[in-house]
Amino acid sequence: MHIGLRIFFGFFLIVGLAAFLTLRVFVQEVKPGVRQAMEDTLVDTANVLAVLATDDFKSGHLSDGSFANHLARLHEQPVEASVWGMHKGAVGYRIYITDDRGIVRFDSSGAAVGQDYSRWNDVYLTLQGKYGARSTPSDPNDDSSTIMYVAAPIRDGERIIGVLTVAKPNQTVAPFIARSQRTILMYGLLLIGGAAVIGLVCTLWLVYGLRKLQRYTRAVAAGERAEMPLRGASELAELGRAVETMRVRLEDKQYVEHYIHTLTHEMKSPLAAIGGAAELLQEDMPTADRQRFLGNIRSQAQRLDLLIRKLLALAEVEQRQRLEKREPVRLAQEIEHILASLEPRARQRGVSLHWQPPAQGQSFDVSGDVFLLRQAIVNLIENALDFAPSGTDVDVVLEPGPHQDQITLRIEDRGPGIPEYALSRLFERFYSLPRPGGGERSTGLGLCLVREVALLHHGSATVTNREGGGASAVMVLPISA
Repeated sequence: MHIGLRIFFGFFLIVGLAAFLTLRVFVQEVKPGVRQAMEDTLVDTANVLAVLATDDFKSGHLSDGSFANHLARLHEQPVEASVWGMHKGAVGYRIYITDDRGIVRFDSSGAAVGQDYSRWNDVYLTLQGKYGARSTPSDPNDDSSTIMYVAAPIRDGERIIGVLTVAKPNQTVAPFIARSQRTILMYGLLLIGGAAVIGLVCTLWLVYGLRKLQRYTRAVAAGERAEMPLRGASELAELGRAVETMRVRLEDKQYVEHYIHTLTHEMKSPLAAIGGAAELLQEDMPTADRQRFLGNIRSQAQRLDLLIRKLLALAEVEQRQRLEKREPVRLAQEIEHILASLEPRARQRGVSLHWQPPAQGQSFDVSGDVFLLRQAIVNLIENALDFAPSGTDVDVVLEPGPHQDQITLRIEDRGPGIPEYALSRLFERFYSLPRPGGGERSTGLGLCLVREVALLHHGSATVTNREGGGASAVMVLPISA
């Protein structure tokens, strides 16, 4: 199962279970809580009425005394009340009084006068001086027909001479219980729904961060230039920074090992040539041969110097994950300056540089590092000059790119072109092709530098064969906003 689903279901299961248990407790506690409150009210009522009925009970005028008359008028008078939105239209009490033997002497409903209630808990316990109460269904087959009975003693001094019981159907509080349960359930469902939404949002946030970190690690594993996508002080961001630190340290170690290996490999040939020439110079030889060997030593030393300088420049670019500082670069003006500086070299080789600037009014400004961009463009033009035969042209064109927010720098020569076997290896480090006319190979680092500079500027660099002969180097860069 996907980690996002695991997190979400785990969160929802915990919250849902907690909400379910909480709701269950609340719902189960509503009914007994309401009934306990009703019982407390009945206790007070029974004790008040017992005091009021004492005089009529002792005088033997329970059925026709003032107590009975008042209760009769109470049932005749209408009741209009709204209790928390619930309408109440009648008094729901039933009151009966028994003597000290448990025989009913008065019943407000008139149904039980003369009956023996001495075994009912409300009467039995009260006559013993205890708290007497019971809850009994009026219909044995209907659990919802229970009636609560609460009794209070009628005293003559300290002696209990009777019992007054107040009865009220539990059904009268059923609407309040049902409404409370509905309210609790409604808010409980809202709670669970809110928890689900919060859990989903948190899960999506966590999964989104994990996926960004996953894409980053995959890009790093593939050798791509990638920037740590997570920021802030969250645990995911801390994990991302730890991964980035580990990557940098591993890359640094591998980078140094790789460069030491490649540098020593590339330096073997020039050093061998210098060493061989130096040994021969120790012998007596004609002046012309001595000058030739000295020239060979100088050229190989220059090759080593160029190799080291280009390798250091490439290493600096490759180690960058992003440009720390960007500035506006007027690319057309920079290219004009570069062409002016390379014009003497082009004339020496008998090659003409043809510059095709952008149309008037078109903006070809980019945002980036002007020094790196100059290095990349110089490498591309120098490559074209090296392969261009004498008497041919090198075209330098700045034009709109394949997308609206891009520009294209295209440099084309009319040389021998690129062999099919070399097309896929041009950007490999230290890979170079022989120059026309037996010229010395390059260091094989120039195109690597061009590609790294283009990637740092969120662009691309390609080299292909040109229709009609020759090669075409293309660098695509985004236009600055």
